[in-house]
Amino acid sequence: MTQLAIIGGTGLTRINDLKIIRRDQLTTPYGAPSAEFITGELNGRNVIFLARHGNPHRLAPHKINYRANIWGLRQLGVEQIIAVAAVGGITHEMGPAHIAIPDQIIDYSYGRMHTFFDDENDTVTHIDFTYPYSQKLRSRLITAAAQARIKITPMGTYGCMQGPRLETAAEIRRMERDGCDLVGMTGMPEAALARELAMDYAAISVIANWAAGQTAGEISMAEIEQHLHKGMANTAELLKAFTRLDK
Repeated sequence: MTQLAIIGGTGLTRINDLKIIRRDQLTTPYGAPSAEFITGELNGRNVIFLARHGNPHRLAPHKINYRANIWGLRQLGVEQIIAVAAVGGITHEMGPAHIAIPDQIIDYSYGRMHTFFDDENDTVTHIDFTYPYSQKLRSRLITAAAQARIKITPMGTYGCMQGPRLETAAEIRRMERDGCDLVGMTGMPEAALARELAMDYAAISVIANWAAGQTAGEISMAEIEQHLHKGMANTAELLKAFTRLDK
């Protein structure tokens, strides 16, 4: 059976129903990963879990060692990755606590180590990134959501900002003009690095709040936590339904 990994973002530092088998603290040619890799069983399906921001949550989005994380997963034999992340909603359908399965991405981040092919001794390598998310994994996530009766939006464009600050209203207006439906801080270079290592990668975007300027008033951290609690509970059910598809 294909080895599956789940990367958890803000609000998902662990999976409560995961029956832990072992923990691996790895070293990689690119430094230390965010946390230990936890191998366990979810609904009888073998999975590896990694907390993207560390456990406890301590790494800002621009400080995450994305290369070490993805390389470590590949070192453990992972071929498929489901990445979970909290995001802001831009377009009208992307309200708080809702879940989207994005199909496109725009990268606004900068200064991140974004490729494995940056050594001067490497040959120049270009990857096809026309469709940044695995269509196969996205289809299975959409099917799993239907079986679990979880309402989702089965597509959307994710805009990756630098962080750790939230965006200005003007930045969100620009992103909306660019065609972004969601705004997050960790989607890149994670997706591209997975593609470089020929790993299938798909994302579950959990909307924690309306993006800046999309609703009256300022963004409340307490409100974000409330929406995340509901959205991540649905995400846990979606992940369980996803693992049942392979049984």
